[in-house]
Amino acid sequence: MPLISSTTLFLSLLISVLSFSAPLTSASLKVQTLRTTSNGHFNPHLPPRAFTSSNKFEGSSELVNLKYHMGPVLSNSPINIYLVWYGTWSKPKRALIKDFLLSFSAPTSASPRRGKALSPSLEQWWKTVSLYADQTNANVSKSLIVAGEYSDSKYSHGKALTRLTVQQVIASAVESAPFPADHKHGIYLVLTSDDVAMQDFCRAVCGFHYFTFPSMVGYTLPYAWVGDSGKQCPEVCAYPFAIPSYMNGAGALRPPNDDAGVDGMVSVIAHELAELATNPLVNAWYAGEDPTAPTEIGDLCEGLYGSGGGGGYIGQVMQDRKGRTFNLNGINGRRFLVQWVWNPFLKACSGPNALD
Repeated sequence: MPLISSTTLFLSLLISVLSFSAPLTSASLKVQTLRTTSNGHFNPHLPPRAFTSSNKFEGSSELVNLKYHMGPVLSNSPINIYLVWYGTWSKPKRALIKDFLLSFSAPTSASPRRGKALSPSLEQWWKTVSLYADQTNANVSKSLIVAGEYSDSKYSHGKALTRLTVQQVIASAVESAPFPADHKHGIYLVLTSDDVAMQDFCRAVCGFHYFTFPSMVGYTLPYAWVGDSGKQCPEVCAYPFAIPSYMNGAGALRPPNDDAGVDGMVSVIAHELAELATNPLVNAWYAGEDPTAPTEIGDLCEGLYGSGGGGGYIGQVMQDRKGRTFNLNGINGRRFLVQWVWNPFLKACSGPNALD
């Protein structure tokens, strides 16, 4: 959810900060294990069929009133992602996030192939986002590419950023000339390393999106920020790969790429990109009447990753043979755990790994 002023709290991930609870477990539940030999992984313990036999979808509610407010969506194709690496980033962390971003437009394949992803894929996940359109019936673009990268390893704006100084980080990237001021096709994604503090990070937000002020950057440019929570608050922003101390007896899930901080980041990045694409200027798709605190398509599905999810249970997801949890596939054999988003036709949260 975006920011309107420096005193306005971002609520895009507030639900996740305040309402995490343990996944559903019960010794009395019958366990069903599905093995799939074609892709070499299997579904972990599934709850009883009662969770998936109804016609209702996770998060569905007649009370959700998601409205279109006549603003633009990111319909120009392709959506150019300009990536700003702020702070110290190792090559493995960069490679993981790059593979994640490149997976949004990678074709889905029935068998492992270079440059393609197995189903359920991140490309299939983005198709739900592309269902949203503006008043001209122009849908969100299905194509996302990484159009440029800029590294600020010298922490030129310090190690403690605010929601306003992050715009200065973008301005520095634009002024240094690796990035154009791409106000028609571009979005600017600022990623901060695990030693960089951000205003309200861990306390109220794990990521946010908004648009730059012409007075600071020279243009109105949609942007998002996400931080690596691996050292600062993994139990908040990398859940369920880390568990808050008050959740006695709950066990953390093993992250799909064995990096809780970055594996947690990728779901937050997906959340913010989906909302940025459908509500870039805070006047397009959101629920509620207050544009300073909109409830967007990612907020409506916070904490849901699979069928049967809800009430603190993330839903039916998958594990590889090493016990690493995921629900989507990407390129280069990558796997990710990414939250679902609101489907405007189903009027419910959905994802390509749904079983109901």
